[in-house]
Amino acid sequence: MSWTDEKVAKLKELWGKGSTASQIAEIIGGVSRNAVIGKAHRLNLSAKIKTRAATSSQNFDTSLEEKNIKNRRGRKSKFKSLIIEKDFEPENPKQLEELDENSCKWPIGHPDEKSFYFCGRTSLKDFSYCKLHLLYAYQPKGKKEENADKEEVPEFIGKKIQTA
Repeated sequence: MSWTDEKVAKLKELWGKGSTASQIAEIIGGVSRNAVIGKAHRLNLSAKIKTRAATSSQNFDTSLEEKNIKNRRGRKSKFKSLIIEKDFEPENPKQLEELDENSCKWPIGHPDEKSFYFCGRTSLKDFSYCKLHLLYAYQPKGKKEENADKEEVPEFIGKKIQTA
């Protein structure tokens, strides 16, 4: 397939209007989407479509921060709701053969010991563990960082660091 002057002119026109490469290929006919992208690149047509409204980077940064805060709140609140509820059902010790999909599969003891068993409480939907063991297994994101920030360096260690 060769690019004629008419096809190149049509490509430039459609590209400037903001059409996608697939749409341009379909309108021109006889060319693939990749051929359109390649020709646009060789013609140094701008990668940004001029007809789209540009958003300020300030709005973009703000929206990203808000989104991250909402995600963090959502994940932490899930765990906090589990922590608040302290009424855990009693343990229902089960052997491996007795486990089903609704049983907590948290191992208790060492597998080599005769007293080894699994928790057996009712597990939460889409998880292998009960509410209590879910708190052990899944730590909220950023918890380690939060604890590291709160730890203060003892005064005598701080002095040694400064003198070193």
